[in-house]
Amino acid sequence: VQLQASGGGLVQAGGSLRISCVASGRTFSNYVMGWFRQAPGKEREFVAAVRWSGGSGDYADSVKGRFTISRDNGINTVYLQMNSLKPEDTAVYYCAADRGIYGRNVMDARLYVYWGQGTLVTVSS
Repeated sequence: VQLQASGGGLVQAGGSLRISCVASGRTFSNYVMGWFRQAPGKEREFVAAVRWSGGSGDYADSVKGRFTISRDNGINTVYLQMNSLKPEDTAVYYCAADRGIYGRNVMDARLYVYWGQGTLVTVSS
């Protein structure tokens, strides 16, 4: 499984950005896709997750109402639309994939086997 994240960049506070993750290497119909982020000096934290098979997604409380996770099954791509960005959203964002993760476990980075290389999002104040 290969995951390729892209779309990061520099944006002003209050702005928007969409990052993408292209998955390849196998059929992902039973997989969950997650977005995590890691700021300098901090632990990696959950942002959002969605199943390829359907569902509206799960979100960290810190991003609910501002971020939206979506997927395009036809091109094996997961998106994270980030609106109303804040300086505290600055981090390297990673996409991750695995199967067999359900419920609140989708928020646990330790359970994901496959990871992309990360894309840096910087929000200036």
